[in-house]
Amino acid sequence: MLSLVLTLAFGLQLSSADASNIPPQKPNVPDGVSALNPGSDLWREVRRRDGVGEFNEVNQGVLVKDLLSEIQRSRQVPQGISQVNQVDSGVMINAKGRRWAAFRMTTLASYSGIALAAIFVIIITFYVVRGKVPIEGGLSGNMVKRFTDYERITHWTLAVVFLLLAITGLILLLGRPLLIPLFGKEAFALLASASKEGHNLFGPLFLVSLIMMLISFARRNIYEKGDLTWLLKGGGLIGKGHASGGFFNMGEKTWYWMVILIGLVISISGLILVSPNFGQGRLIMELMHIVHAVSAMILIVVSVGHMYLGSIGSEGALEGMKTGYVDINWADAHHDRWGKHCHEEDLIVSAEEYARMQGQPADSAEPAMEQGK
Repeated sequence: MLSLVLTLAFGLQLSSADASNIPPQKPNVPDGVSALNPGSDLWREVRRRDGVGEFNEVNQGVLVKDLLSEIQRSRQVPQGISQVNQVDSGVMINAKGRRWAAFRMTTLASYSGIALAAIFVIIITFYVVRGKVPIEGGLSGNMVKRFTDYERITHWTLAVVFLLLAITGLILLLGRPLLIPLFGKEAFALLASASKEGHNLFGPLFLVSLIMMLISFARRNIYEKGDLTWLLKGGGLIGKGHASGGFFNMGEKTWYWMVILIGLVISISGLILVSPNFGQGRLIMELMHIVHAVSAMILIVVSVGHMYLGSIGSEGALEGMKTGYVDINWADAHHDRWGKHCHEEDLIVSAEEYARMQGQPADSAEPAMEQGK
């Protein structure tokens, strides 16, 4: 019995010694991929191949020059094989999309919100300190034609389309932190979806109305002698003396060309964003998103000032785009060179005649004049 036990123990010892001398088998896996967690290693290799690396939670800044350098570098990155023959179809993981999403929801949204809040603070402060800019001597009731019906339709078409695009764009950019606490996620999701569809629908109409605006008003917005003096006097807000202006003053001309030039940038970048099937990759789309959002915010912020000065900020200013006529005293106060032309060419319509043109009794002109005073 003892001999049997010794024999079995000796046999097991020999088996262990033989097993320890057998070299370990190497798993049949690609280089860089372990057998312990092949899935994680596989996608890590895909990220390294695509040149996207890992997402950095700390560095979320995306600058235009960084995107341009990445676009150039992406052309040298080997692409995978895909049956879909389109741009970026060989990229399996777009890890930088997470960085872009973080940039959009933090940096881009934050600075846009600050800019929008700042312009409202400036306007409210200006209104409290200065109030409505009055016309010296008040309104006379005598009117002069300033805009044709076609010009007013062109202006209001562009204005309405721009407001729709601005509101829907701001909902998409700033709506999550502001509207979800008020309406809830489900209601905001519905509003955001409607805003996206409306934004894409009215975008081309903005370009059409912009071209109409260019054709209608470009000739009278050419800079001329005397405009620089208006600028140096801040439109009459800086220093003493009257800031002379023509049919459009320097401020209005500058605003007009801002609308045309920045509007074209917004339109072109917007068309690139809604038409992703023309060869532009993800990085170009991200770059166009920055251009589109920043340009739109500049136009929105300045347009708030324009709407204020064209309505409650300046006495008699809104009448021109409501009826096409402005008070001659308003013309003399803000556009004296054009007002002088109206006097010389006898273009002034009396208060009584203007009341009849508007379908009002002639005796309604006097109360209107008294109200203006």
